[in-house]
Amino acid sequence: MKLNKIIWLPISLAILIVILIAVLMFVNIGNSDVKNLSVKSGQKITSPLVVEGEAKGSWFFEGSFPIKITDEQGNVLGTSYVQAKTDWMTEDFVKFSGTVSYESKTEGKGFLVLANDNPSGLPEYAKEVKIPVILTPAGYTTIKVYFSNNNLDPEVSCNKVFASNRDIQKIEAIGSAAINELLKGPTNTEKDQGFYTSINSGVKLLSLSIDENGTAYADFDSQLEQGIGGSCKVAAIRAQITETLKQFDTIKNVVISINGRTEDILQP
Repeated sequence: MKLNKIIWLPISLAILIVILIAVLMFVNIGNSDVKNLSVKSGQKITSPLVVEGEAKGSWFFEGSFPIKITDEQGNVLGTSYVQAKTDWMTEDFVKFSGTVSYESKTEGKGFLVLANDNPSGLPEYAKEVKIPVILTPAGYTTIKVYFSNNNLDPEVSCNKVFASNRDIQKIEAIGSAAINELLKGPTNTEKDQGFYTSINSGVKLLSLSIDENGTAYADFDSQLEQGIGGSCKVAAIRAQITETLKQFDTIKNVVISINGRTEDILQP
């Protein structure tokens, strides 16, 4: 009898531990600030990935919060933002939607990471949700991004910009992908070749649509016009965005807006 008790004691403890872990997991999921996520744990994903769900209004700042794809070691493979689909200034859950592209040439484990937009930068206010996923590779295509260039235009013609090639994953929203590449600014190699950008760092593309007449409507956040000065810089910004979009045959004209405004924007 004593031997049986000795055998069953560790087994019983193990069962209790498993039950406790399950209960804690259930409690954590139930109290999560994010729910109804379209991406499930262990799901095989492809790029670009559409992410939808609901998050507490406190997660948003100016109607958005960041998301990213990482590999199993935590290396960032792609970043983006999701946008609130309703009023975000609430403590209730708010529906969101967004798309994130990532670069992975091999299949493997990774994470979809959602983080609250924390403008304070203080770690005590930071929140994060990590969903384990299986990354699948995608094909690549070459697009152009347009920058000013000291070597090719030493006289500085303001609205004269030059193409640099980028290899990105094949996606349907190729115009948005090209603009997002442009917003990253020149790489170190491109800088060595004389390329530079007049666009502020941290600018977000909020939306891009193309009508039946070939006019592209590109809407950016207010960071696009922060601290800019001089007609030459404004002309360069417009030229970089316009030429990057007009590389595609379906786009003939470009209308730039900031938070939906087209009047009185990008003023020198």
